[in-house]
Amino acid sequence: MTALTRANLMSLEKYAEVRHEFRKKVMAHKKNRKLPLGEHATLYFEDSLTIQYQVQEMLRIEKIFEATGIQEELDAYNPLIPDGNNWKATFMLEYPEVGERRRMTRELLGIEDTIWCLVEGSDKVFAIANEDLERSDGEKTSAVHFLRFELSANMVSKLKQGAALFFGIDHEKYEKAVEADQAVKNSLIQDLQ
Repeated sequence: MTALTRANLMSLEKYAEVRHEFRKKVMAHKKNRKLPLGEHATLYFEDSLTIQYQVQEMLRIEKIFEATGIQEELDAYNPLIPDGNNWKATFMLEYPEVGERRRMTRELLGIEDTIWCLVEGSDKVFAIANEDLERSDGEKTSAVHFLRFELSANMVSKLKQGAALFFGIDHEKYEKAVEADQAVKNSLIQDLQ
């Protein structure tokens, strides 16, 4: 996938006109790019459409219309688009009650380094977490992390030939493994060259 440029974006006026329909399209697309890992953790896989939506929303909310501001948003979000041999995902710890969330971000310190994917017939690949900035401080982790899963050519080939795909967490206080359903797997295969 290629990085977004200003040419891929709508003006604020145009976006206001089509926002409702564009949002419906993106939300339908995202359904096949979400993978719960148990009750309190979820992977949200990004691609050029999900990132375009994020950028358009930021431009709208911040009322950014100048070229330099638009480019700053593109520079911030483009690294989240997969580049053909990987997946990029937003990982979220989801505890709705504030006190429990605070407690669990302490207990789950380092969880971002224990998240993996596995293509049937291959070894686990652990995600590379938070390449933009550190999101743990030694006492607690963040509820949001940005992950990159790097795949070998052999793994990509196996997936395209129908191999099963699994994701999981190996943290001592949160262990989970799930198989991606066919719709999610098909969507993620589209990210691979």
